[in-house]
Amino acid sequence: MDSITHIALGACIGEAFFEKGFSKKAMLWGALAQSIPDIDFVASFWMNTADDLLAHRGFTHSLLFALLIVPAMAMTAEKIHRPHDISFKKWTLFFTAEVLMHLFLDGFNNYGIGWLVPFSDVRFSFNILYVADPLFSIWPGIAFIMLFLVHSHHRLRPLLWKIGLFVPFLYLAYCVTNKLTIDKEVRQQFAEQNIPHQRYFTTPSPLNNWLWYVVSGDDKGYYIGFRSVFDSKPKIDFTFFPRNDSLLKPVADHEDLQQLIRFSQQFYTVEKWNDTLVFNDLRFGQILGWRNPKEKFVFHYFLQQPDNNKLIVQRGRFTGWNKEEILYLLKRIRGN
Repeated sequence: MDSITHIALGACIGEAFFEKGFSKKAMLWGALAQSIPDIDFVASFWMNTADDLLAHRGFTHSLLFALLIVPAMAMTAEKIHRPHDISFKKWTLFFTAEVLMHLFLDGFNNYGIGWLVPFSDVRFSFNILYVADPLFSIWPGIAFIMLFLVHSHHRLRPLLWKIGLFVPFLYLAYCVTNKLTIDKEVRQQFAEQNIPHQRYFTTPSPLNNWLWYVVSGDDKGYYIGFRSVFDSKPKIDFTFFPRNDSLLKPVADHEDLQQLIRFSQQFYTVEKWNDTLVFNDLRFGQILGWRNPKEKFVFHYFLQQPDNNKLIVQRGRFTGWNKEEILYLLKRIRGN
């Protein structure tokens, strides 16, 4: 989930938790608490790119971190606001709700989150929401702005925080329904087209929850296609990408390669661009792949040029987007 949405949701939870008159201060605490797990961004200042990929949404997004940070924040807030009639228990419940909400929501997109770090390296990802979904974020965003504009005792405040919290979660339930529908349809296509699916996933394409990116395969390679919830034809057109593990022999002992394989959860391919080896993490989709099935992947890491891998997850995300491409995406969303 993007940082702005976390801040807006955190503020709405703060409003919901506390009495009138204190609510704007609680909104600020809520926004801060929702942002705390993302403090792992500072790791990028000294870590190399491969290590930083695993550090993000690692320990600071774990249940152990939540267990440590919640009482620290509760004690800090309790001390700052003395004298007051807010119990330490209420502060603790408030910060617990805030931090766990952050960890819960980050599990819904495809990056992966280490809830069990440092006891387990397993990453959890439900692949239900795109990292920035306007239809999820707009409601807490509007509520957040309005709650700051109206005075602390305004009669609309209870309605505003309810809109900011309940409407996005109703939308999330709709997204779960889309996910279940798409997964059922793609499994039928795997069977009909004899596509190996020892490993597969479906995840939304950028900024929507109707057009889904589908990846399925094994150690030989992966079949990739797109499926809209509005498609009328059952068939999915898949394109095969060989995994090309044999190309990795010259760099097999590189530490960054082992980190990348772990981060990709085995969903990767390798290519050679001229004389450069490129590692593709398939989970982040293709650049305009719904138009050109052979397009490059958003996440591509230059194995022999590690210094050229800054902003690796974002650098290809919106490359080539213009009015024509946006209209084509909308057309593809409407169905084949």
